[in-house]
Amino acid sequence: MKKIAIIGQPNVGKSSLFNRLIKERDAIISEEAGTTRDVKRRVINILDKEAMLLDTGGLDKGCELFDRIKDKSLDAAYGADIILFMVDGKSLPSEDDKKLFYKLQSLQKHIALIVNKIDNDKMKEKLWEYYEFGTQSIFGISVAHNRGTSEMIQWIYDTLPQEDIIKEDKSIIVTNTTKPTHDEIYDENGFLEDDDTEVEDDGIFGMNDMIKEFNPKDIDHIKIAIIGRVNVGKSSLLNALLNKDRAVVSSVAGTTIDPIDESINYAGKTLTFVDTAGIRRRGKIEGIEKYALMRTKAMLDNANIALLVLDASQPLLELDEKIAGLVDKNFLAAIIVLNKWDAAKKDEYEKIVQNLRDRFKFLHYAPIITLSAKSRLRVNKLYEMILHVNENYSQRIPTSKLNEVLERAMQRHQLPSMHGQVIRIYYATQYQTRPPRIALLMNKPQGLHFTYRRYLTNKLREAFDFTGTPILFKAKKRSSL
Repeated sequence: MKKIAIIGQPNVGKSSLFNRLIKERDAIISEEAGTTRDVKRRVINILDKEAMLLDTGGLDKGCELFDRIKDKSLDAAYGADIILFMVDGKSLPSEDDKKLFYKLQSLQKHIALIVNKIDNDKMKEKLWEYYEFGTQSIFGISVAHNRGTSEMIQWIYDTLPQEDIIKEDKSIIVTNTTKPTHDEIYDENGFLEDDDTEVEDDGIFGMNDMIKEFNPKDIDHIKIAIIGRVNVGKSSLLNALLNKDRAVVSSVAGTTIDPIDESINYAGKTLTFVDTAGIRRRGKIEGIEKYALMRTKAMLDNANIALLVLDASQPLLELDEKIAGLVDKNFLAAIIVLNKWDAAKKDEYEKIVQNLRDRFKFLHYAPIITLSAKSRLRVNKLYEMILHVNENYSQRIPTSKLNEVLERAMQRHQLPSMHGQVIRIYYATQYQTRPPRIALLMNKPQGLHFTYRRYLTNKLREAFDFTGTPILFKAKKRSSL
C-alpha cells in the first residue's frame, strides 16, 4: 500500500486536508502551532484505489519539542511514496520551503505543491508566485471552503499504481461491545472533574440485554490503551513496545495530543497500542489539551486492556487514583505499569506495592509489573502479561462449572434474607465476554446485596483465573428472562 504524506509549516491546513480526505473529523485542528505532534495514519480510498494517508506535524523549529516534531515529519516524508507539500496561499513563498521542496524533489518521489487558502477566484493569481518552486504539479485549493480539491484528488489517483485498485468489498465487521459512558467524569469541554462519584452496577438487566454467543475471533485482536498523567513515560513505553521511535518524546509536559495507534503481530495476535494524552487536573489544562482529553475518553470506550502507567520514582498522587478510576468505570482489563523503575528505590518494592494496593482497591485484580521504558528493562515481559490478561478478559466459563462454584459458595455462606423473605439464586450463566458478565437468575433480584456480590466474585476468582479482569454480575428474575 502506497503512503501519502502531508507536510508543511504549522497552520497551513495539513490536518484540515487530512480530515477532508478521510471524510472524518479525526485530527485535532486549532490555530496554535504544534497542534499535530505525532504522525497520524489512516487508510483511505481515493476513488477506487487504496492508500495510507499520513498527517504530520509542522516543520517549525526552535524548542526541543518542535525540533522533534520536525524530525518526525521529515522521516514520514522520506518514507512516503507521494508527498503533498502544503503552503499558505495568503503568504509569500518561503525560502525555507523552497529549499526543502527542492531537496524532496531530488529524492525522485511524486510530489505536489498544495497552495491552501485560495478562497476565491481572485486569489488564484497568487498561484503564479509559486511556480518558482519548479513544478507543474501545483494545486490551488481551499480546504475550508472545499474549493479546487478535485484536480488534486485526480492527480493523486493517477499517481497511485493500478494494482492498488480495490478488487473486492472490504466490509468492516463491528463487534457490539457496548460499554456504559460516564459523562460525569468530564464537563462539556472534556475536562476531568474533581468529583469522586462511583458508578455501580444496578444488578438489573436492561431491556436490550441478551445472551451473546462467544466469538473466538475476538481474542485475536487486542486494543490496548496506554493511560496515565503527564510525564510518566507513556510515549516512551509505546516506542519500547513497538521497538521503534513512533511517538514524539520530549521533556515538555503534555507532548502527546492526538491519540496515536500502532499495531504489531505477536504470538498470532494483533496488538493495537494507543498512546493517549496525559491527563491533568482541570486547572492545569492548557489550550489544545482539552481536545486531547475528549479523544482519550472516546478511546477508552473502545479499548480492551488499559496499561495504567505510574512513575515509580515519584509518590502516588490523587490524580493517579482518579485516572485509575477511569479504567474501573470503563470495565477494562488492566495492568499496572510502574515505569522508571531504574530510578526508583528498589529496596522499598513491598512498601510501594502495598501503598498502591491500598489506594487502588478497585483495581485489586490488576497485576503489577515494574519496568523502565527508557532502558527497556523488562518491557519484553509485558507482551506475555497482555496475552494472559486478554485470555482471562475474553474467556467464557461453561454454565455447569459456574453453577458448581455457585452451589459450593451458597452452601458455605447462605444469602441473607430481605425483610424476612428468603432470597434464592437458581442458577448462573455467562452471557458476555470482555469483560466477563454473569447473569444470576433469582426469585428477588433486588435482594442481592453488594457484599454477597463481592463474596461471589472472590469465589469465582478462587476457582478460575480472572487475573487482570473485572467480573460483572447482573441479577434477573427467572420468570422474565
